[in-house]
Amino acid sequence: MGGDYPIRVQSMTTTDTNNTDACVAQAERIIGAGGELVRLTTQGKREAENLKPIHDALRAKGYDTPLVADVHFNANVADVAARYTEKVRINPGNYVDPGRTFKVLEYTDEAYADEIKKIENRFVPFLQICKENHTAVRIGVNHGSLSDRIMSRYGDTPEGIVESCMEFLRFCKREDFNDVVISIKASNTVVMVRSVRLLVHEMEREGMNYPLHLGVTEAGEGEDGRIKSAVGIGALLGDGIGDTIRVSLSEEPEAEIPVARALVNYISARGKHLPIPAEPAKSFNYLSPERRETTPVGNIGGENVPVVISNRMDKDKVHIVTNADLSPDYLYIGSQLPEQFNPQRRYIIDYDAHMQAEEKGLLTGVQAYPIFPHNAVPFISLVKADLKFLVLQYGADSDEYLACLRHHPEIVVVCMSNHQNKTGDQRALVHELMAHNLYNPVVFAQMYRHSQEEKADFQLEAAADMGALMIDGLTDGVWLMNQGDLSDEDIDATAFGVLQAARLRTSKTEYISCPGCGRTLYDLRSTIARIREATKEMKGLKIGIMGCIVNGPGEMADADYGYVGAGPGKISLYRKKVCVERNIDEKDAVEHLLKLIKDNGNAQQGSDS
Repeated sequence: MGGDYPIRVQSMTTTDTNNTDACVAQAERIIGAGGELVRLTTQGKREAENLKPIHDALRAKGYDTPLVADVHFNANVADVAARYTEKVRINPGNYVDPGRTFKVLEYTDEAYADEIKKIENRFVPFLQICKENHTAVRIGVNHGSLSDRIMSRYGDTPEGIVESCMEFLRFCKREDFNDVVISIKASNTVVMVRSVRLLVHEMEREGMNYPLHLGVTEAGEGEDGRIKSAVGIGALLGDGIGDTIRVSLSEEPEAEIPVARALVNYISARGKHLPIPAEPAKSFNYLSPERRETTPVGNIGGENVPVVISNRMDKDKVHIVTNADLSPDYLYIGSQLPEQFNPQRRYIIDYDAHMQAEEKGLLTGVQAYPIFPHNAVPFISLVKADLKFLVLQYGADSDEYLACLRHHPEIVVVCMSNHQNKTGDQRALVHELMAHNLYNPVVFAQMYRHSQEEKADFQLEAAADMGALMIDGLTDGVWLMNQGDLSDEDIDATAFGVLQAARLRTSKTEYISCPGCGRTLYDLRSTIARIREATKEMKGLKIGIMGCIVNGPGEMADADYGYVGAGPGKISLYRKKVCVERNIDEKDAVEHLLKLIKDNGNAQQGSDS
């Protein structure tokens, strides 16, 4: 792992680690699907001891796939697990510090230094055990389980997340322990990407170059989970960051592997692309990007949420809207004018057709705007419209289009690319605009070629391509196109999905659900299905569905409501960070959750959070 080795894909078992046969069978399914590491939850010493028969059984069957013990709360368990597995994951948030309670703690510098000394006294002997057994260590920081100590000093920030990791890495470096992998995970893709970027910066500053494990934790299930994972992981892989990934889905573990492999293969294909001769704008801050300043044109740019543009080349389908919440803001209809325009819709029309329609008086009272190819710059002034679209690619007649944009603030740039590294090419165009102090909004147009059977690939690729562009704050709109038989509705839903995954626009209920593991205390998947069905119309709500308390209250801290396993068959309910009902019988818990939402006035359309 790391260096010039391929990016590894992995998953985690959901079986009871005390059940040897079940763990071996599930590990075989993960390996059979292409998993290159298998992680097992390790709550106590009993589970740690049982890693040996699991390990031995897999080796007896001819498998040499590394096993990883996942340890929380009990450093003594990590000591045992290090003797029986190839790697041990520890969580800095609860390795020595007590579990997170959201208390604000006050420390003098001397008292804080004493806390770091406690880490040293416990962590360094563990590293010695790992050296003796040739065991690697993953320092796995979770946004949802930062300690109260870190939160009190640094707040809920990427700086605090990174420092939680660096405290441990400094001891690894001092002790010359180099078999280290690092992960920083969050259910919020923006927090995850910014934190990993900052970690890489801090490691380089302190002379460290440990490999990185990437993942969006509690990503959920189905299409939403895949899109959310691809936005976060894709944004980092595209920048050359990441050595192993896990796509955490609330599904069977082996279902994660094909998704992870498809994502790695898609990003890796860019690896030998032609250079892009560009420079970052001096005003851009890669470690803490803010939304690019733009002059609003209509409802595009400025403080407006990013818009969605969609193709409607079939005149018979121009006016069809099957889901108002996922209805595109603009419809591109090319040069084929419909017999009648819907005055409630906004249209984009090829500039030559727009000029003809304008001359014939067909656009009176119609919201229809011209779109120009990059080589039609001289014709822009001929069209009388308060909003115009100009299709641009980086490097094409830049002197001409830069001069045009300077004189036409009413132009929205539609940024397209045929480059092998589309993300890099599209970034380059926007950075060129920033360097020349141009404030025109930018919509990113992405073209794909997929059939309906390849919808999952389309969703992954679109999310991965848009990930960095959204996290960087460059996106004023998304325009996804596909040459194939994908339905317009699926394309539209994907566009809205990637915007929601990047926290740029909310169009439906969001579920922050964990993938489950041996700690899960109830039937996770059937519960998720019940909650989703009962709350799917509550637009704007974020609902956390967590198997246990390891990351539960923390990872869903920005959710409106939380449903957390509290014990076998018992559930606790949260509103924000506050537990409002404890130890409810599982059979009654979903109804209690729905009543809680209704009593707080969120049953119809959700909150503004």
